[in-house]
Amino acid sequence: MKKIILFLLVIFPINVFAIADHAKSSILIESSTGTIILENNSNEKASIASMTKMMTLLIIMEYLDNGKISLSDMVPISDNAASMGGSQVYLSPNSKMPLEVLLKSVSIASANDSAVALAEYVAGSTEKFVELMNKRSEEIGLTNTHFMNVHGLDEENHYSTAYDMAMIARELVKHEKILEYSSKYEDYVTHPDGTNTWIVNTNKLINYYPGLDGLKTGFTNTAGYCITATAKRGNMRLISVVMGEENNKVRNQDTMELLNYGFSNYKMETILKKDDVVGSINIEFGSKKKVDLVLKSDCQDLVSILEENNYSYEIIKNKIKAPVKKGDVVGKINLYSGNTKISEFDLTVKENVRKSNFFELFINNLVNLTKGYY
Repeated sequence: MKKIILFLLVIFPINVFAIADHAKSSILIESSTGTIILENNSNEKASIASMTKMMTLLIIMEYLDNGKISLSDMVPISDNAASMGGSQVYLSPNSKMPLEVLLKSVSIASANDSAVALAEYVAGSTEKFVELMNKRSEEIGLTNTHFMNVHGLDEENHYSTAYDMAMIARELVKHEKILEYSSKYEDYVTHPDGTNTWIVNTNKLINYYPGLDGLKTGFTNTAGYCITATAKRGNMRLISVVMGEENNKVRNQDTMELLNYGFSNYKMETILKKDDVVGSINIEFGSKKKVDLVLKSDCQDLVSILEENNYSYEIIKNKIKAPVKKGDVVGKINLYSGNTKISEFDLTVKENVRKSNFFELFINNLVNLTKGYY
């Protein structure tokens, strides 16, 4: 079957340069590895419109995961937040709204007023929150992004690239909760006075592209039509970005072309699964001297559907002292295809190991002494 596919590709080659050719810049990556599948002008700086809100959402999700805020928090709505124009859910000044409702309205309806309210709640002001956004960009390693606001309305010195947007999206989809919101087509925001605002997803692709569950659209006169989209089929999640499109229809068409190319021509090869035991590690001063090593995540490689690989791996162990918890990184696996290192994956312990008490240390030393270890 692979020979037949190869023959067809030779006779009817795919013109990859024609994919998403309406966009001023574009990129397609695989999410777990960050591998770039296709790109065009992906490092060209440009206005990004409401795709800005991916970074706003990323910081909110990280604060949630760290326990600094919770979904049930009641967020004060300032005059500043309520007065935001553009996409909005008409928040009332001097009221309070559940954090989850605001998060949902940003994810689904790209609500500027909700984005500002969340930023003010987390950092005290939008200016302080923007500092968090730029700091987080640096931590991710982005060199062509600078934020001036939390919503994406056109402003001088507010820019990014298709590549950087894809990297932010890659971080954001690690927080799977966000996909519960971004995959909804419609919902309602209930206000303190009992009235409802109907919100409809700005990303119409979620209604008809199989596996697509996010992530963020954008439009301003300067940025044109933009979208960062993500779709998952089987064990492979792709992220695409198109920027500077002339209209919504072309934006969606180019996005589908990118995703179709990725899903048609690539697959994820799983070499080892999360929690697979790959060896053991010694724990100094531990209640157990030795414990199993397991993978923190699936050990995978993105490959062409026509490709066959001969994989091997080496285990690198850190020197570990108790206590150690499951989830702590204690080493890594280097994955090779032939003689070429292609990626690395973190290792952790299969179980928690506490520090030995005085009596256990005394017994261990006595045993080692009798075995001639000293």
